[in-house]
Amino acid sequence: MSISTREKRLYNHILGALATAGMGDALGAATEQWHHTEIFAKFGGPLRSFQEPPPDTWSGAESNKLGQVTDDASQMYYLAHKLIECNGSLTREDWVACLLQWADESPHVGNMGPTTRLVVEALREGKDPNLVGCIGTSNRQPASHGATNGAAMRVAPAGLVHPGNLDAACDTAITTCIPSHNTQIAISSACAIAAGVSHAVEQSADVFSVVQACLYGARRGEELAHDHGRIVPGPSILVRSELAVTLALRAKSLPEAITLIEDNIGNSVDACQSVPAAIGLFVFSKGDPLESIVGGTNIGNDTDTIAAIAGALAGALNGVDALPQSMYKTFCAANADDEFDIEELARGLTSVAIRSEGGVS
Repeated sequence: MSISTREKRLYNHILGALATAGMGDALGAATEQWHHTEIFAKFGGPLRSFQEPPPDTWSGAESNKLGQVTDDASQMYYLAHKLIECNGSLTREDWVACLLQWADESPHVGNMGPTTRLVVEALREGKDPNLVGCIGTSNRQPASHGATNGAAMRVAPAGLVHPGNLDAACDTAITTCIPSHNTQIAISSACAIAAGVSHAVEQSADVFSVVQACLYGARRGEELAHDHGRIVPGPSILVRSELAVTLALRAKSLPEAITLIEDNIGNSVDACQSVPAAIGLFVFSKGDPLESIVGGTNIGNDTDTIAAIAGALAGALNGVDALPQSMYKTFCAANADDEFDIEELARGLTSVAIRSEGGVS
């Protein structure tokens, strides 16, 4: 494959990941915190098209335009920009600066996640984020702090700049986990998605091999957490992801897949629920970009995040050309005046990826 052809293909798949993740975020914004039975009743079946978020939405997106992203994809785009700026060599200082810039500038900070909010406040005040949540004179953070899905929802660019290099993707992913999501649960979840996306852009990738990459990343994330994070009680991302895939393969319909995954895995803001759920829905949808984000949108609870994560995997695997183009145009128009041009971001990430080791074969 010539360099020019290789770069063109890689750009198509990087843009696919950024676009499908953003579209999943926007699609799921209208159903966040609902139960799947409410969603099906409201829309006469699964929601498959952009809707303006209702006034009582929990996503902080009640004033969003049709197809506009929330804080989930917004953080992902800021990370993408920072990775371009530092040519893929992200340091802890780079990430902290990026996170604070997002918190200061983005119009989508209205409902940043519970872990991210507390850490941003600590960083702004010059406090040690590793003491957030500690009680009295204790320096032991509660187990629940840092185990949510914020790191996984924004991590896709860490995989996109390291195509085919799962270890490098995980190394970048853990940088984005510190200081806000420093538990083995969050680190494993972020590495799972970064590794999955890293492999998904390879020409040889298919749904099964993407899942294998996600499982590798989940395992690698647990290992990295022992050296760089903290170990807290809670379910294994690896084990739950394997279970989610098994449940997805059993399901004969979307309602059945949703019910099986919600009943056995969960769909909350906890990384041990929403990230395996997203992987399971990606599998049930056979990697199809639209069907993956439809699954995340209709499972209920943290729908925008689950749809965004499933969308990142599916978009990276299939590329932007596999998206419904009218829906993609609506998405681009809704976010045209927002923080970043995703096509420009995709070009920048592609340039970084081409220069990185372990490029697409």
